[in-house]
This record gives sequence, structure tokens and C-alpha cells, in this order.
Amino acid sequence: MAFDYKKEYKEFYLPKAKPEIVDVPVMNYAAVRGSGDPNEEDGEYKQAIGLLYGVAYTIKMSKKGSHQIDGYFDYVVPPLEGFWWQDGIEGVDYGNKGSFQWISVIRLPDFVTEEEFDWAVKEAELKKKQDFSRVEFLTVDEGLCVQCMHIGPYDDEPETVAKMDRYLEENGYENDLTDERRHHEIYLSDVRKTAPEKMKTVIRHPVKKLGQKHE
Repeated sequence: MAFDYKKEYKEFYLPKAKPEIVDVPVMNYAAVRGSGDPNEEDGEYKQAIGLLYGVAYTIKMSKKGSHQIDGYFDYVVPPLEGFWWQDGIEGVDYGNKGSFQWISVIRLPDFVTEEEFDWAVKEAELKKKQDFSRVEFLTVDEGLCVQCMHIGPYDDEPETVAKMDRYLEENGYENDLTDERRHHEIYLSDVRKTAPEKMKTVIRHPVKKLGQKHE
């Protein structure tokens, strides 16, 4: 049976619909950086997602080709995720989507080294006759975070974020959003097949103990 990160690491992918503190380990991702409204038809965001999945499935299906990756095991491609921010704005202003900066990511299995990743990018370009040079190997060390399952449309996320903020205040933590530590979303629902009120999105914010200086 294929290894499924969502099931094997439920503490990171399937939290409850109430805030909780979690210590997130270092993870490697395939990543594409961009800016602008993610809802724009045929916009930069949708193009980025296509690039990410092109590389992710090249790695997954490498087992059927001549290039065998050392340590490979069969797995389910992890869900799409995103780190989001807006210059000059603390938190997220959902009313101004055109100013979004984002890094869209898909987690990589641990057996994917930077060398194997570079091979996958070149292989995707050969097979799809498309430029995949925007896709990069990204290592993220999130550390201490608060997270919560958001159920509903993306535009209702501020309600869940407010719930997370109240939880931090009551438990001696505060947000630690910086240029290195971002608002993080993990998308568990297919927007094409799921009713907006049933959409599931993990929302994660970096935190620190109240009054603690971030190192």
C-alpha cells in the first residue's frame, strides 16, 4: 500500500477544528514563488500549481522509468500547500487578493535529494516540452506553530484565524509572523469537486511564547 503522509502524520495534516500547538519538523518541498490573485483565470497561481504537479508526478512515476531513485518507496503525492503574505500588512487582508505574495509547495519524500530533484525538473521539461525552471527545491523549518482545521470557503478563514489568536492569548503564546515565518495553508479538498461549505484547509501560524525573543 502506498505511503500516505496525511494518514501517517495526522498531527500535521488532519488537526481538529480547534486550535492546537504543534512543533513542525524540517521538511523539503517542491516550490514555486509568485504574486497576485490566486483566483485569476489562467493566472500565475494556476500556472504555478501545474508546474508543481508536473514535477511531483515525475518523481512519483520515476519507478516506471529507467532512472531509479535510491531509497524510493511508493507514496501518495502530498497535498498542495501555500505560504502567503502581503508586503506591509501583518496577517492577511483577504479583501486585497491582488497584493498577495505566495510560495506554493508540495512536500517531497525524504529520499528526494537536491540532485534527484534537479533530475525531475529536467525530466518534466523533456516529457512535457515546457519550462519548469521556476520550480525550486525548498527546505522549511517551521518549528513551533498554532494550527487549526478550517472548514468552509477560503474567504471565511479570518474567523478561524481569530479563533487561533484567542487561543494563543489564553495560553501564553503570540504570533511570530516574520519574513521567514509565514501564514501557511494546506489544502485537503479538491475545489473542483467540493462544496465551499465543506472545504477543509489546515491553517498554520508560527508562534512563540509570550514575551520570548525569536532567535
